[in-house]
Amino acid sequence: MTATDRPPYDAIVLAGGAARRLGGADKPAVRVGGRPLLDRVLAACAGARRTVVVAAPRPTSRPVHWTREEPPGGGPVAALDAGLRHITADRAVVLSADLPFLEEATVGRLLAALHTTAADGALLTDADGRDQPLVAAYRTTALRHTLAALAGDGGTGLTGLPLRRLTAALNLTRVPDPLASFDCDTWDDIADARARIREHGHVLDEWISAVKDELGIDLDVDIRLLLDLARDAAHGVDRPAAPLTTFLVGYAAAQGKGGPEAVAEAAHKAAALALRWAEEADAATDGAATDGAATDGPGPGNPAPGPGR
Repeated sequence: MTATDRPPYDAIVLAGGAARRLGGADKPAVRVGGRPLLDRVLAACAGARRTVVVAAPRPTSRPVHWTREEPPGGGPVAALDAGLRHITADRAVVLSADLPFLEEATVGRLLAALHTTAADGALLTDADGRDQPLVAAYRTTALRHTLAALAGDGGTGLTGLPLRRLTAALNLTRVPDPLASFDCDTWDDIADARARIREHGHVLDEWISAVKDELGIDLDVDIRLLLDLARDAAHGVDRPAAPLTTFLVGYAAAQGKGGPEAVAEAAHKAAALALRWAEEADAATDGAATDGAATDGPGPGNPAPGPGR
């Protein structure tokens, strides 16, 4: 299932936990790969029709709707119920705010797994096979019915209920993904995530995403095209030409249409120019060599040695 034919969904991100194992630190704001954990999760569910974050409001990389459970700190089941009150899609992606390796493709896999079964939800399992109910896609009708039943069970409400009370009442399908299900509960987890960001083969993608977030840019560009341009400018002109050329390409694209097509067009023009410079340099070198050979041989200005020479 592609993103274009995927059924609409809303997203609920739970970001209001106490983070006791982090000494009460503001976990959603902790940075991994230069980006807050919350922003990394929001990027993974960017395709949601509406995103609700259950937490106190804060600056984020994209607009979201904010809400809180009552009372605040009532636990994940109460927080999920609070978020569910603000969405209308038939499917809800439910995420915690501490998933550094979650990607939009993973969200797509969860939605596809839900779409192809009659299950109430599809959730990830971690490296040890444990369920991760806060990395999941659910049918909202099933969630609402189950939460209503739990709220009325003995009149105790939802505050403090463990998630297993919710998931035990649902028919769930499971999607193994040890990396995307990795969450950050401790400072050791944070350190591990920061190290793995540079080791799992996507450091350039991570860096570009961080830069775009920092600069407030929402633009998909062909990284390979820009790297090839930088190489051509460095080899065909001079090494410092590489960063200067890519900067000017970005500036030219911004002055024009501003989209990825404009970047590609400007990059192709600059790459062609760099190749012309390289060809001229090669021609000049070849010409100098030819001239040198002609000058060194016998001629009017350089007669051949005679017997007395």
